[in-house]
Amino acid sequence: MEPALVHPVTIDDVLAAEARIRPFLPVTPLREYAPLNLAVGDGITVLLKHENHQPTNAFKVRNALSALSNLPADARRRGVVAASRGNHGLGLAWAGKMLGIPVTICVPHNNNLDKNIAIRGLGARLVERGRDYDEAIGVAQSLVEEEGLVCIHSTNNADVIAGAATVTLEMLKQYPEFDALVIAVGGGSVCAGAIIVAKDFRPDIAIYAVQAEGASAIHDSWRARRPLTTASATTIADGLATRSTYEYTYSTLLDGLDDFITVNDEEIADAMRIIYATTHNLCEPAGAAGLAGLIRLRQRLQGKRVGVVLTGSNVDWDTLKSVVSGRPCTRVNTRRVL
Repeated sequence: MEPALVHPVTIDDVLAAEARIRPFLPVTPLREYAPLNLAVGDGITVLLKHENHQPTNAFKVRNALSALSNLPADARRRGVVAASRGNHGLGLAWAGKMLGIPVTICVPHNNNLDKNIAIRGLGARLVERGRDYDEAIGVAQSLVEEEGLVCIHSTNNADVIAGAATVTLEMLKQYPEFDALVIAVGGGSVCAGAIIVAKDFRPDIAIYAVQAEGASAIHDSWRARRPLTTASATTIADGLATRSTYEYTYSTLLDGLDDFITVNDEEIADAMRIIYATTHNLCEPAGAAGLAGLIRLRQRLQGKRVGVVLTGSNVDWDTLKSVVSGRPCTRVNTRRVL
């Protein structure tokens, strides 16, 4: 039996989020590159949404700013906390600095040093505790109970999803002629947001989701029509390394996608190289997964005008060197700690 559908975000929520974030975040570019069209082939026109041009180099600053700007005064005074391995934490730290809200980010001991430095540099308190992301979530929850902080989940938060949906809202205003969107899924906020926006503005547009083959819990759940959890998520795309579905996005994905596919790590690495070679933009593995999905789908999308979101560019140095050199990449492995 399929789960009861939960749709916590409406188009009015998205429009309100856009109004809140616009004083802080300009519209990001949507660009067509002739070399990228040629690389993808099959007569496809590719329009790349440059979320790598955000102040934290990733779309999640939208989510964070949408959530923090909608907090009541007492919550702003108490401050917020979240678990993150990178982009969500960076987004909250930046938004907290803009709005004068204290931010605490919980990361595991093995977190990327560059991201830790960036989070601290934005003025957030960084708590390094736990063996993995799951344990960092537990640490964040303990701070909610001990210090009265407000938890801002990276996915299960209506204002977070409304913020992510502004990506598609901008895209459809910039280029109303899209035939399809191909969007990578980690927690699913951008993809769920695209479905919400398209339902009101372009109900005929096709929306395809892409997940990493080694971290395919949401993809597998979509096909099974019931939530599933995996014991591990192994992929170079740490932004996609999730092991379960999320209540606030799963039902929207279940109800609104044209298809859901997976791509492997080599396809993701190839897409990173293609993006750099054809646009001279840096991207992280999760940021390239949408293009990898389009390349996998290109026969089905022959001759179409397709939007792809370059979700971020916060790639660590070792992964970037491996991708550029063509060597096998070190995979992030997120395991359940029992």
